[in-house]
Amino acid sequence: MKEGLSLMPEESDDAVVLGHVTERLLKAFPGLDPHVVRGAVDTAYTELRYARVRTYLPVLMERRARDLLSAADVQ
Repeated sequence: MKEGLSLMPEESDDAVVLGHVTERLLKAFPGLDPHVVRGAVDTAYTELRYARVRTYLPVLMERRARDLLSAADVQ
């Protein structure tokens, strides 16, 4: 492993997906703190990262994060 690389998601594809989902949700929830948005995406990823069928991971992860953010936005 090269120095300075993050160990966040194990697969680089997952890192790209996390970035895209986070960007979309930051635009969808501009009033929320970016740390809250990233936390929701991280939570969704943690809950779904071991899914056997990875094709739908981005959609499922974004839906789960949206649910978490909608609850946070109401409070």
